[in-house]
Amino acid sequence: MRRLLPEPADDITVDDAYGSPLGLRTDRPWVGLCMVASIDGSTAVGGTSAKLSSPTDTAVLARLRRLADVIVVGAGTVRQEGYGVPSKQGQRVGVVTRSGRLDYDAELFSSGAGFVVTSESGALDVPGGIDVVRAGADSIDLDAVIARLPERVGDAQYVQVEGGAALNGAMFDADLIDEINLTTSPATFGGPGPRLSTGALPRSHRFDVAQLAIDDESFVYTRWLRRRD
Repeated sequence: MRRLLPEPADDITVDDAYGSPLGLRTDRPWVGLCMVASIDGSTAVGGTSAKLSSPTDTAVLARLRRLADVIVVGAGTVRQEGYGVPSKQGQRVGVVTRSGRLDYDAELFSSGAGFVVTSESGALDVPGGIDVVRAGADSIDLDAVIARLPERVGDAQYVQVEGGAALNGAMFDADLIDEINLTTSPATFGGPGPRLSTGALPRSHRFDVAQLAIDDESFVYTRWLRRRD
């Protein structure tokens, strides 16, 4: 991997490029979004991100997951990508769902790693023994969810969001994303595939580029830091 910004370097490792979150907060956990997208914006091809990815991109995801205390992900992404038990010991995975239609017998939940994130009126049939974080009457109050994570799932300083588009849009809408770690796949795929986010209200959130790198396969790796005045 060759880094162009902030300090040019001809040969850096994934661990060098993603050694830590871009910051931490004292009022709530730091929230990072990790995604891969094509040049024309697709974040899934045939329902998953596999055709967009590469070994280096997979290593980036693995490295960022090692940094994260909690992963927050939409129910559709869990089903499509086949989420299992995290490789990092003690890491929790919060699955955002309104309906509660999840496979609670899957290893993600039977291991105790997975928990449900929903509203007060949603996912009413979650089996006993599975942790549930509820916030918001009818719609999920993600601001409250993120604020409650440290008291519900332990020392949660860094939360990684992994999609899908509707969850990303809701996170942007609530202005909860502190950093974006985006891999751009060197291809276009067309079609109606999902984009990085959907459903957010039209408002501007400014980010500054914190890092720009490229690999030998022309995958581009950017880290973006939310500008907060």
